[in-house]
Amino acid sequence: MTDLNAWNQSIITEFRANEGVVGGPFEGATVTLITHTGAKTGTVRTNPLCCTVDNGDVIIIASKAGAPTHPHWYLNLTANPACTVELGTEKFEATAVEVQGAERDRLFAAQAAVLPQFNEYVVGAGDRVIPVLRLTRK
Repeated sequence: MTDLNAWNQSIITEFRANEGVVGGPFEGATVTLITHTGAKTGTVRTNPLCCTVDNGDVIIIASKAGAPTHPHWYLNLTANPACTVELGTEKFEATAVEVQGAERDRLFAAQAAVLPQFNEYVVGAGDRVIPVLRLTRK
């Protein structure tokens, strides 16, 4: 996990130094930083995530690169939906709500249109339906 934490921290540092723009595998993608509270530990954590924007809300997808389990940040946000969102140079408080049904499918397809690897993640996830969350400003 240390390597993943170091990698995430390097993206966070780059994001904040460049007004929300990052390179490497995320070059050209819209990236957000989500600060959330741990469901079990209460520890405050920040994760960089690719996102889309829909009607002013930030949309994030709990793909975990197609793993068969949900990412920890998703479990944290479903337990504690209050979060802080950094998008470009903006920073605001938001509430996370999981989106279901046709709306979930529409939002997932919108992100997969921008980042086609999300279609591959569905295959890797097996029976797991990859969750989609809407982050709405407070």
